[in-house]
Amino acid sequence: MVSSVEAPSAGELGYVVANPDGGYREIDPEETFELRWPQCLKTFDAMRRQDSQVRTVLKAVTLPILATQWRLDPAGAEPEVVEDIGEQLGLPIVGAEGEAAPPRRQRRFSWNEHLRMALLALPFGAMYFEQVVDFDEEIRRYRLRKLAPRMPSTLADIHVARDGGLVSIEQRAPAATWAGRASDAGRIIIPVNRLVAYVHEREGSNWGGESMLRAAYKNWLLKDRLLKLEALTIERNGMGVPVYINPAGASPEDIEKGRRMANAHRAGDSSGASLPEGSKYSLMGVTGQLPDPRPAIEYHDAQIGRVALAHFLNLDGAGGSYALASTQADLFTTAVKSVAEMVRDAANRYIVEDLVDWNFGETVAAPQIVFDEIGESSLSIANALRTLVDAGVIIPDRSLEEQVRRVWLDLPAKDFPNPNPSSKGNVRDLVLSGNLSGARTPVEPRRR
Repeated sequence: MVSSVEAPSAGELGYVVANPDGGYREIDPEETFELRWPQCLKTFDAMRRQDSQVRTVLKAVTLPILATQWRLDPAGAEPEVVEDIGEQLGLPIVGAEGEAAPPRRQRRFSWNEHLRMALLALPFGAMYFEQVVDFDEEIRRYRLRKLAPRMPSTLADIHVARDGGLVSIEQRAPAATWAGRASDAGRIIIPVNRLVAYVHEREGSNWGGESMLRAAYKNWLLKDRLLKLEALTIERNGMGVPVYINPAGASPEDIEKGRRMANAHRAGDSSGASLPEGSKYSLMGVTGQLPDPRPAIEYHDAQIGRVALAHFLNLDGAGGSYALASTQADLFTTAVKSVAEMVRDAANRYIVEDLVDWNFGETVAAPQIVFDEIGESSLSIANALRTLVDAGVIIPDRSLEEQVRRVWLDLPAKDFPNPNPSSKGNVRDLVLSGNLSGARTPVEPRRR
């Protein structure tokens, strides 16, 4: 039976980008000049390098992601596919962590180093990598040699389509990048099918992303001025202002000598002065109260911490702050997980699926990169699990034991006996082939 409802026509009527040929500068809606792309890249780089609070916020977000264990979940893919992707990325396979690592090969890809570089998308808004592969004639497969970072400071433009999709990135010529010139000659265009893109909080065609530090820019700028004012206030008024009073009838030469003596005054164990009769030399303090910029500096520090929901960085330990920090940390953990999920989804889409497409075909199911829980308390999980098991809500099995050992308690994988003594397969082979209880059900073939 054919439905009477008319299906929409093929193609798009509307658009995301009115003028995709105008370049990324025309697409960027930022009103503040210092924060318009690509000027913003220098601004955000200065923020993360020069301000301790900004650095702390970025470390608070990135370190839990770098510290957690990343793995490759078979997700119903064929054992051969899982084995190949796991070996290329250097990731342990879920359920087979107790096995020995695959043999090392030259120019092996490092997931940990790639992850650290990918998280530069947080301060800069986006981080791009170029896929560099070799073709192994012996096994007739493409091997991932590296994901070469294309640093934001080298980008000249980001090309997008009318529908908002990424087309390519354009790098300045190497000479222009090193010498700081803006020449268009020799620019390098890298198409989207060679790219791995990590974009933070992309909206529409905004493939430059939005830096986590964008909302903190005003606070960082004002705080920087206040710190300079505080240092100047202490320097000018810490010991007082030298004042020289000339005696009556002093000549212009005497007055000038007194001025130079006052200007040259410095505090120290050998400082002193010799004065003519009738003159007077003193250090005058400020009358009244000096403005104290410290509360304003602390306020802006607190606002910078809030851009990452890291409110607990500003607690002083008084008035129930530790209990409050525990509550605030839960929200912060959720924010950190969302960042890790952004990296995970992009890596699965642009790394894992491309490797599977090249070597096994576009209709073959692909494994998935996953990460262990971030910020979970082992004690609270153990108590909750015990309550559920005692109540009969959960029945312990092999999969649950592996999850508890691997993720929540950080224990080594269990050494399972071979269920088939006549078979010489190891635990890794059994997990991949689904011959151990709790193996995943195969999924339908992946479609682009």
